[in-house]
Amino acid sequence: MRARIRTARKAMVVAAVASLGAGLLAGCADDGGSDGSSSGGGSGDSGGKTKITLGLFGTFGFEEAGLYKEYEKLHPDIDIQQTVVERNENYYPTLVNHLTTNSGLQDIQGVEVGNIAEIVKTQSAKLLDLSKYGKKSDYLEWKWQQATTEGGETVGLGTDVGPMAICYRKDLFEKAGLPTDREEVAKLWAGDWKKLVEVVGEDYKKKAPKGTTFLDSPGGLLQAILSSEKDRFYDSSGKVIYKSNPAVKDAFDLTAKAAEDGLIGNQTQFQPAWDTTIANSKFAAMSCPPWMLGYIKGKSKPDAKGKWDVAASPKSGNWGGSFLAVPKSGKNAEEAAKLAAWLTAPEQQAKLFAVQGSFPSTPAAYDSDAVKSAKNEMTGDAPIGTIFAAAAKSSPVQTIGPKDQIIQQGLTDNGVILVTQGKSPEEAWNTAVKTIDNNLDQ
Repeated sequence: MRARIRTARKAMVVAAVASLGAGLLAGCADDGGSDGSSSGGGSGDSGGKTKITLGLFGTFGFEEAGLYKEYEKLHPDIDIQQTVVERNENYYPTLVNHLTTNSGLQDIQGVEVGNIAEIVKTQSAKLLDLSKYGKKSDYLEWKWQQATTEGGETVGLGTDVGPMAICYRKDLFEKAGLPTDREEVAKLWAGDWKKLVEVVGEDYKKKAPKGTTFLDSPGGLLQAILSSEKDRFYDSSGKVIYKSNPAVKDAFDLTAKAAEDGLIGNQTQFQPAWDTTIANSKFAAMSCPPWMLGYIKGKSKPDAKGKWDVAASPKSGNWGGSFLAVPKSGKNAEEAAKLAAWLTAPEQQAKLFAVQGSFPSTPAAYDSDAVKSAKNEMTGDAPIGTIFAAAAKSSPVQTIGPKDQIIQQGLTDNGVILVTQGKSPEEAWNTAVKTIDNNLDQ
């Protein structure tokens, strides 16, 4: 899973791959991992065994967690091999081309959450209905629904998810006169993103340590707010509604207000300058799905260990996640479907979380010791598994459109960030809309 993330398009890309004990892995399915191929089965020669190939991007973590070897031990006649492309932006166009031409496909293909709607809408006829292999009751309702067609066929089984929380610096909160206990902090903004900005943010600003802002970036705040909305950029019929949807404009305006009031940093997430603000403790809080903990650890100085904490966000939402799909044209589609179901079953997702920090999309895994007792060295004794599980269970079943990433990126990289550069909120909104509409027309 990966730090995936960042701007709409990077909204899921993580480069840090740390074990849970060393700090949660950046997790979803995005960037991270290494280019090229790696074999989970050892040799490229299957030696008479049934070879199952996976085409993935970033670091899904199956091989790192030993799941391929475990499955091969349970099924001695199976040989598993994977090919990994580092970045989803390089992987996905090739996947679409292969599906369109029905050639060059692996037995199992990874699909990032930002692309699943387009795959469901345009490529479902090329993919197996995995509802015959995975159990719907094992998965979060909204996660299952994301990969299900109007006709009821489920063409992708969910791997990880990115339930939203707020990570904050206890030391900076204390210096600003704010409470540091995670339960008390969560109460300050419970139920309303405006409280986060207009109440807690303004209180922080009054006594803010010199050179710091309350939040890290416009993109991070906007992403978090919109992640908690059921309808954002598309309606249930597939119509683009971002310009007319009050929820989108309200989120944009609240983020712009935070920028105008100096409550938020002027950096774009996952860029070198933003990384530096993490290292130098230049902000007090940030939107934080589980995989972000790995990113924080990777960019922080050693003395930051234990100074972070995690509190429930104002509203539950999701940022990140992936799926496994099985092309019908595969030579070993039946065996591939069985493997995909096994890899995404609750037991394996719990193991993956313990090793990689990839948060499960299967609620049954939330009762495992791996999740309930999870800790992270950056956040001390914070019960991260419990906090993220609660957010995952209560996240809305969100309407996802085929060009969500284009719209999200336009609103952030060509929109709210401009307010930190002197543009008015109106100018920033108009620029974002023009950029998005031009890209949607291409």
